[in-house]
Amino acid sequence: MKGPTSMKRRVCVAAGVMLALTLVTGCGSTTASSSGSPSAGSSTAATTIRIGSLKGPTTMGLVKLMSEADAGRGKQDYRVTMYGAPEELLDRVVKGEFDVSMLPSNLPAVLYNKLKGSDGQVQVAAINTLGVLELVQSGDSIKSIADLKGKTIYSVGKGGSPEYTLDYFLKSSGLDPATDVNIQFKSEATEVAAVLAAKPDAIGLLPQPFATVVKVKNPTIHTAVSFTDEWAKLTSGSQAVSGVVVVNKLWAEKHRAAFNDFLTDYEASTKFTVTNPAESADLIFKAGITPSAEIALKALPACNITYIEGTKLKSLLNGYLKVLFDAEPASVGGTMPGDDLYYQR
Repeated sequence: MKGPTSMKRRVCVAAGVMLALTLVTGCGSTTASSSGSPSAGSSTAATTIRIGSLKGPTTMGLVKLMSEADAGRGKQDYRVTMYGAPEELLDRVVKGEFDVSMLPSNLPAVLYNKLKGSDGQVQVAAINTLGVLELVQSGDSIKSIADLKGKTIYSVGKGGSPEYTLDYFLKSSGLDPATDVNIQFKSEATEVAAVLAAKPDAIGLLPQPFATVVKVKNPTIHTAVSFTDEWAKLTSGSQAVSGVVVVNKLWAEKHRAAFNDFLTDYEASTKFTVTNPAESADLIFKAGITPSAEIALKALPACNITYIEGTKLKSLLNGYLKVLFDAEPASVGGTMPGDDLYYQR
């Protein structure tokens, strides 16, 4: 990440491979930490909440909370660390290093099936981003998923919703992901962007804001297929869901009031990001998520940042997971999760 910010900076290296999730280990990445004491008017001791997030739209909705935490205005003591690759964060979530985490939407179901009954059991408290995936290229050879036959696709998200969503779309178009296309997975979106910059004919699958970053840097690159639109064409009664707020179940039971405070502050933070794009874009840049505030501002409308909890959360996420499960049970850990996946305030 470039440029000074009000947040402390440190470099984190992935602690290891999380074999239970069969994910590809990523390289070390720069992370941003944000911490602060709650406002002086608090009559009770603040609870420290360790929050793990990913460089991308889920943290774009968190930047106002991070800024407030740095200024000591959070309801609780929020400690935010951002990672570049999901597997870096997941390894630490499984080890219990975070109380709250922002994860790709299918992974809490995988964790639920792997960790149910253990101290690491998780719950989903909210949806924070809807569809953000885009298939991009500089040429005009791809106008539909069927056009991918025989092509190489550079993608993020092995083991996560990008891989399984792409597989679902390919199969729905009569293509075999194993034989009809060549999918090259990269640990981070920046690696896919580098391939697109080096190879004029490359095809990439990127989430926002990184799809906007590559399009701004190279105006010949454009969106060939919006995965949000494609999902709407192929499914009924469900919606593309990209990111969710996950909490350690035992921790939430012990610190329910503090976690509910976090949810209130986080909901306000996401609303601020959506309704104050110019100020939010500056915070997003300072957090190291985008290379400039201008790119952040341009990307924000396509990032589908939201905050959804309660019965609507359960309905939307269950519908999304059911489509993935029907296409590939491994995408949600083998079985559909139960109602205890969902946290209720």
